[in-house]
Amino acid sequence: MADGTDIDPKLLEILVCPLTKAPLRYDREAQELISEKAGLAYPIRDGIPIMLVDEARKIET
Repeated sequence: MADGTDIDPKLLEILVCPLTKAPLRYDREAQELISEKAGLAYPIRDGIPIMLVDEARKIET
């Protein structure tokens, strides 16, 4: 279960999908950053976004 840790809003403003350079949506419950354009969800582990395409989970958009 997610611990409900919030990501810094300023960090979220500057982070983009490394594949598409599109903005990301923060999914607090899943602790992921979602790239709708790429159809990928990047995990957040211990409060640190893992912005590697190889670590991202494919999602249905």
